[in-house]
Amino acid sequence: MAAAAAAATATLRWVLQMHRDVPRAARFYSEGLDFSVNVCTLRWAELQSGPLKLALMHTNDSISTKFGQDGVSINCSQALLFSLWKGSKLVYSVQMCSNLASQRIYSSMLSFTVPDINSTVTKLLSLGAELDGPIKYEIHGKVAAVRCIDGHMLGLFEPA
Repeated sequence: MAAAAAAATATLRWVLQMHRDVPRAARFYSEGLDFSVNVCTLRWAELQSGPLKLALMHTNDSISTKFGQDGVSINCSQALLFSLWKGSKLVYSVQMCSNLASQRIYSSMLSFTVPDINSTVTKLLSLGAELDGPIKYEIHGKVAAVRCIDGHMLGLFEPA
């Protein structure tokens, strides 16, 4: 019974981010946060850091989004993709869009524990990131928020 329940649970396959320049974004995560690059093309990349898999997909500011059987076209520069898989069959897919690159709002945030926040921030800034406020020195450690090259937020934490 327990094996059947375990087989029926959903598992996170990967987190997807939309980027205008996939190879540049892959380099950003690879060189800035030491992700290993499993696959990288002009339109798609798969990266990994421990158990976390990050997928990068190309966008050119015009994404066709399908809801159910009918296609609805939405223009956007960033998208969040939700896919429901049953075995190897895609049964439902939704993309939710917003023009994050042209607005200073927060998208989803990826948070990382890093060994040295100062050197990590320096590396990320050299790769095109922007520091979103100062590095904070809290009692539990140092924290920083960084906006990556296409506007996605990254949280950084160096334990005390």
